[in-house]
Order: sequence, then structure tokens, then C-alpha cells
Amino acid sequence: MATLKAETLAHHHDLHGVPVRSRVFAGARTLNRLGSATAPLSNLPGRIPLLRTLLDRALGITPHRPLPAFARGNLVRWSRRRNRTVRPAPQGQLTFLADSFTTYTEPDIGRAAVELLEHCGWEVRLESGGCCGRAALSKGLADVAKNQARTLAHRIWASSPPGSPVVGCEPSCLMTLRDEHLAMHPDDPVVKDLAGRVRQVEELLLDAIADGRLRLRADSWPAGRRLLYHGHCHQKAEVGTEATVALLRSVPGAEVTEPDAGCCGMAGSFGYESEHYELSMTVGADRLFPAVEAQPDDTVIVATGTSCRQQILHGTGRRAWHPLEVVRAAL
Repeated sequence: MATLKAETLAHHHDLHGVPVRSRVFAGARTLNRLGSATAPLSNLPGRIPLLRTLLDRALGITPHRPLPAFARGNLVRWSRRRNRTVRPAPQGQLTFLADSFTTYTEPDIGRAAVELLEHCGWEVRLESGGCCGRAALSKGLADVAKNQARTLAHRIWASSPPGSPVVGCEPSCLMTLRDEHLAMHPDDPVVKDLAGRVRQVEELLLDAIADGRLRLRADSWPAGRRLLYHGHCHQKAEVGTEATVALLRSVPGAEVTEPDAGCCGMAGSFGYESEHYELSMTVGADRLFPAVEAQPDDTVIVATGTSCRQQILHGTGRRAWHPLEVVRAAL
């Protein structure tokens, strides 16, 4: 369905031109990078009702939904400035995809992932040089997406050891390397090789738990808690949620529940579009919001995708944690 939508939009743009809003959303990485560089000033417009109304009139971005907050201390800056103890890396080197959202609006998630992987014996190389093309593809900018995909794939391939894993936190971006890149460049051996190296962070952490490299504490904050986990649609469609659920269940005493909640309704930029806002909230209210609202206050809400976490917070007032944040807290 996502492919059909992207192709249909691309043909529509060929005939009628590309709307400004589509270009804005397609440029998510540039927008987030600039927002991070100018934070906290860049976060002010999202809090001023008049500016939100103007944004609605000019671009059709609903004033009813909070905008993500840009982080001045983004993941790239943290990586460059951190005082890291040099340790042997018996597992070798891997590439961590510093996606546009984890890097600039939710860097704590990226930090948790990097620290966990290093704890398990990996040397983590941060790849922050470009966009995977997911945002452009979703808005029908097929040529832009193809160029971004090829550039990023070749960049990672040239700077990483042969056969080494490529991992990330945001399912929509990571799975794009595994699936959409192949669809856009089926005859490119570099793209094909890289797609075969994509792994979920959760898979590597489960391997580390199995052989004793990663041990989680029974006296930690998430231990013994009830965890309600909502999986990302792209993740469920491509690889499923089994690894994530298994990792959460490795937290000592944790009771993990995965409700059959379907889609959160956000669907990336869809939930920000004025004409789709009500439908987005209706989808969320169908199953996901009631499942979250039925939980006691001490239940930890967990969700893999950035859009899902935004939707849960907006629709229920409950913060949703990334699974890797929960596991990092159990170290």
C-alpha cells in the first residue's frame, strides 16, 4: 500500500507539480538539523497560537497537534563530545544509522542504543551523513528518494567493514534500507549487500544476553514492572515484533503485554496534516488509546516508532518510552 501511494503521488506530481508542504515534509532531515542548530529558539513557534494558525493556513499543518521539540544537544554532538573510555571491541564494528528523528529530536534514545551496544562489545560508528529517503518517498518525491538512498547506501558500504551489521532505532528508516532501497535500486550490488546486513538493535542485544555479555539488574527501575508495548507498523510488516518483545521480557520480573491495537493512526506526517488530523485521532481512539488508558499509572508504556510515541502522548497524555531506553535503565 505504501508503495502504491508513493508511485501514485509521484505521477500526480509529474502532472500537477509538487506542493510546498510535501517538499517541507520530504526535507525532514534538513528541517530537523536546522531546528537542532537553532534550538531552543526554533521551538518557540510551536508554542505560539498565532504562528500555528499561520502555519495551518500556509502549509496545512494542523495547530491541534504539538510539534516535536528540537534538541540542541543532538546525537551527533553528544557522540563528538563524550568522554568515552576506550575498550576492546571483541564483536567488531557496526554502523548505527543516526536517523533524522532519533538524532535531532529524541537523542536520548540514540544514546541508550550506543551505550548498550558498546557495553555488549561492539565498536559503534555513527552514520549521520544523509537521509535514507523514507520521508521523500512517502511524499511521492521518487527521484529525490532514489538519490538519497543510493548516496547513503554507498556511503555506509564504503566506510564499514564487509559484512558488518547496520542497525538503527527508528523502524521506518532502518527498514527502508532493507526493503525500499532494494526496490529503488534492484541492480545495485552495494544496495543489495547493505540490505542484507540490516539488523535490529534488539537482535544484537538478545545475542549478548544469551552469551552473558549483557546482564540486566533485578533492582532497576523497569524490573518487576508491567510493560505495555505497541509495535511500529513498518516494523510489524517487515520483521515483526518478536525480537523487541523478547528483549523487554528479558528485564527481570517484567510483565510484557502487546495489545492488538493495529495502527496508532499517526502514520508519519499524515497526522500533522490538517485535513487528516481528525481521522488520525479516530484511528488512535479505536484500539490504541483505550488500551493505554486502561493501564494503571505505574505501567510503563513502550513504543518503537517516533510517530507512535507522539500519538500516544497526544491522545492519552501518557509518555511512551523506546524499548532501548527501558533496557538501558536496567543496566
